[in-house]
Amino acid sequence: MGVFMKVVAKYSLQNGEKVIKEKYKNELAEIIEIIEEVDATKLKTKMSEEKTMPGDMLYNPGELNNEYDRLFYAKGWEKKRVKCKYTNKYYINNYRKECEDGYREMDFIKNKLGVEVQFGKYAFMVYNVCAKMTIFKKMGLINAGVEIVPVKRLQSSMSTGVSYFEQFVWDLDQRGIADIDIPVLILGVDVDNPYKDQKNLGNWFAF
Repeated sequence: MGVFMKVVAKYSLQNGEKVIKEKYKNELAEIIEIIEEVDATKLKTKMSEEKTMPGDMLYNPGELNNEYDRLFYAKGWEKKRVKCKYTNKYYINNYRKECEDGYREMDFIKNKLGVEVQFGKYAFMVYNVCAKMTIFKKMGLINAGVEIVPVKRLQSSMSTGVSYFEQFVWDLDQRGIADIDIPVLILGVDVDNPYKDQKNLGNWFAF
């Protein structure tokens, strides 16, 4: 019997929850379905080489991302990549750029709702919500976003350096709202919820 992921925490930035429930009812329902289809028992495949937990089996972030890719693509969500055209105009003293142009990519988009799944380092969580999503909104590609991140309990069974919901949300609370922020709903996930009857999970997003 599998142990599946659950949404156990939520945080709304710039009225993200209200906006997404009102305008993206079907997309939000799909996101919750996808999270609850992730069988975590298959993804604890990384053996720790860290001094604090030698030999422990950890959740593998790469395999977690691959499983989310598979499930989102199956429901018609698409990855979107935009090219970054770098300019010479900010160099001084006739210095010229020698780097190749790059790109930015959002994990999944459907009907102008963007989704990022982040089981990586803290800086990526901040960048996704405070920079990338605003850029994609300015480019007309999304109107709102959802960020899926682990809570501390799940993060404790992952490699050192992976960030978590509680830390991320504290910083957002202290930072406050900026004029350019877009509506974002941040979902904290765990492999189960030992503190609540499983059959009641998900009621928070009822419409």
